[in-house]
Amino acid sequence: GFTLVETMIVVAIIGLLAAIAIPNFMKARATSQANACISNLKLMRDAIDQMALEKGLTTGSPWNFPADILPYVGQSSSLVCPAGGTYGASAIGGPPPACSLGNTVTPAHVLP
Repeated sequence: GFTLVETMIVVAIIGLLAAIAIPNFMKARATSQANACISNLKLMRDAIDQMALEKGLTTGSPWNFPADILPYVGQSSSLVCPAGGTYGASAIGGPPPACSLGNTVTPAHVLP
């Protein structure tokens, strides 16, 4: 059997390890989500350019987001930000696609 003091020491060590590991895990998770979101934004930007070229759209042309670019993305489902943000895009030639989280989170969900 273990004494109460030995058990308390083990519990304290486990608590200390958890206090060190959990913040690092959360930071790695946030970085991974931001990288996936930025990858989605790049994919959408390229799909918009390809769609505009194939359909002969000019600067300022309106289009339906995301329905018009889904065939160019290569995925059957809509793109989703892993951190829960939503995507939006403007007319052809306007600002690049953006995530609603943008600079409100760290690391930011914006195109470089």
